[in-house]
Amino acid sequence: MSGSNEMKRNTPLQRADRREFVARLVAAIPDALIVTGLGSASYDVFAAGDRDRNYYLWGAMGGSASLGLGLALAQPDKPVVVITGDGEQLMGIGSLGSIAVKQPKNLTVVVLDNGHFGETGMQRSHSSLGADLVAVAKGFGIQDARSVGSADACEEIAGAINGRKNTAFVQVFIEADEPPRALPPRDGPYIKNRFRAALGLAPF
Repeated sequence: MSGSNEMKRNTPLQRADRREFVARLVAAIPDALIVTGLGSASYDVFAAGDRDRNYYLWGAMGGSASLGLGLALAQPDKPVVVITGDGEQLMGIGSLGSIAVKQPKNLTVVVLDNGHFGETGMQRSHSSLGADLVAVAKGFGIQDARSVGSADACEEIAGAINGRKNTAFVQVFIEADEPPRALPPRDGPYIKNRFRAALGLAPF
């Protein structure tokens, strides 16, 4: 019985097109500060339209949710969204515990889950081998944790983000494909200082 439930949990009936989902979500949260995980999540967000409030991570695998937490605490009047992949989030899974302890109402973590490590050869990730990321997030203490499989969920997700209602974790089941890469700027100091300028802060 448990094996049957596991199979259902890790083989969702519906998966979203990653580029469509990200484009619709980003368009609906124009004032949000967006932190991306490395690799495909950065490409997806950049493909949706470059913004000076996008903070692209080219490295630091596992660091996006932690960076988002610090940003949300420093900028409580602005919605903060982390958009990352399942492999990157698994690498930094403990960050969800810190997020749950602090519970910033303006932070939402969006995990684009194709069940694979897309940057290293499409090996299957833990999320397609039995790990339930929503259960993990809830176990840490993030009560608003759920999974979706369609871009039609973007409006509801965006409404909560814009309203800064509570800490949230959204696992988005996406197709395991590899769209053409759309590469954001690779200059770390440029990304950092552009982002700081968008917040009215001096470069350093």
